[in-house]
Amino acid sequence: MIAGITDLARARHDLRDPVNHILGYVEILLEEDQIPASFHPDLERIRLGGRRMLEQIQHYFGGTGAGSGPVDLRQIQHDLRTPVNQIRGYSEILVEEAERLELASVIPDLRRIHEAAQSWLQQMEHLLLPESTPGPDPKPDPGTSPTGREPSITPLAVASPAHPTMAPGEAWLNQARVLVVDDDPTNHDILDRRLRRHRLNTTGCGDGREALERLRRELFDLVLLSVGLPGMNGFEVLTTIKSDPELRHIPVLMVSGFDGDDRIARCIEAGADDYLTKPFNPILLRARVGSCIERKRRRDQEQATYQALVASQQRLAAELAEAGAYVQSLLPAPLSEPIFADWTFQPSAQLGGDAFDYQHLDDDHFAVCLLDVCGHGVGAALLGVSALNVVRSQALPGTDFRDPAAVLTGLNRAFPMERQNQQYFTAWYGVYNRSRRELRYASGGHPPALLFAETGAPLSLRTPAPPIGCFPDTVYVNRQVTAESGCELFVLSDGVYELPLPEGRCGTLAEFIAWLSTVRMGRFSPQDALVHARDRQGRIELDDDYSLIRVRLG
Repeated sequence: MIAGITDLARARHDLRDPVNHILGYVEILLEEDQIPASFHPDLERIRLGGRRMLEQIQHYFGGTGAGSGPVDLRQIQHDLRTPVNQIRGYSEILVEEAERLELASVIPDLRRIHEAAQSWLQQMEHLLLPESTPGPDPKPDPGTSPTGREPSITPLAVASPAHPTMAPGEAWLNQARVLVVDDDPTNHDILDRRLRRHRLNTTGCGDGREALERLRRELFDLVLLSVGLPGMNGFEVLTTIKSDPELRHIPVLMVSGFDGDDRIARCIEAGADDYLTKPFNPILLRARVGSCIERKRRRDQEQATYQALVASQQRLAAELAEAGAYVQSLLPAPLSEPIFADWTFQPSAQLGGDAFDYQHLDDDHFAVCLLDVCGHGVGAALLGVSALNVVRSQALPGTDFRDPAAVLTGLNRAFPMERQNQQYFTAWYGVYNRSRRELRYASGGHPPALLFAETGAPLSLRTPAPPIGCFPDTVYVNRQVTAESGCELFVLSDGVYELPLPEGRCGTLAEFIAWLSTVRMGRFSPQDALVHARDRQGRIELDDDYSLIRVRLG
């Protein structure tokens, strides 16, 4: 005889009734003309499941399969649950399909099949689960999901054999650890047994101080905390947990025999996640425990995601800083003889789109180039560095790098925006011939360079042409001016003067020229111009890259 079941005949009768209902409704539906032919295979599977249920009932409760030796209740539960799961799964599929096809006349009978299966499952659990103890789950029968239309299934929205009382989506409960804090051994046992039935990993203690010590030593996903503890009571334990930065993220479900609103409100206000009264309603216990652990799981996932994001951002920041240092390392060193040159550079982000260089092409020619890529960040920096390296290494075939217009034309052909993720750049390129005292230059969409003689207003050096990469057939032209020894050339990006000012307008090139004209003859360096720009806009951060080259022609 199965332990705990004294009347096998009565149990057999009670379990057969819902199955007979299932088979009866299946027969009725199979005889209905309006049932689509596509429903028949699943109805046959339901009928097959019902017959298997009757066979199992007869085997375990008919006197032939019981009493012959030790009874494995876990295996019995598995064997009985498999066909009813099949019935529930296929009936749910058929209900959904009938609703989709608007077969209103057959939906009630399909739901009756599902309800009968549910009623049978409850009766079976009532007979067997109270006597079950936690142990290894039997391996489920092989098979596929209902959508695979195979007879052996673990249907949707049904407890699987591995988790007989667990609703779909609750498999994560199997990993949860619960600390049960209750000084009443009976209460503790009831809670422990119910929680273990839901495959929760429980640990218990009967003292508040011990509970706090356990929480600090071990990892738990939930605390079930009795209010009426001796010594340090549950409310004191709760307030201690919620005031401890290391513990306050652990959800606490208060348990008490008192259900007064004041007591409940006091616990919730102190940080409790929920409140349960004794005796425990199994459905509420399961729902509230599951809800608390789910919130903890989501918080842990959010924290893990946040920590991963922080780590990723730190790695990215380090990589960007390394890339920024590399871009800085490509910029030329200051010169003092025979031509003096220095500069200041400040990207608006860790990586900017400005790039520049100056170099002696030969003993008589000195070249200066500044590029300003649209936008900022990695893409702009990559394009700027690529173009700069081409200029520095003179890697444009058939191009005379003493000819500024030829250089810009070569760059325009080498870097069409269609092949650069729709990015383009402005450029200013000039070559100073020392023996002739002649500065030859060309520009494409770039602000003018400024040539200062010892006295008088500066010359604005610019040629009208679009930025590099916009139009493949652009013709760039040269212009030239005489530049006597001692003249100073300033080559700049538009971020030098287009500053967002506190009064709500943008700075102008004319304002920068006026300021530069008054300070350059003193102890001036390009870094002074950057300080001035920050003072004007009233903040350190820049909205655009800041590049300023100063060359004193020797």
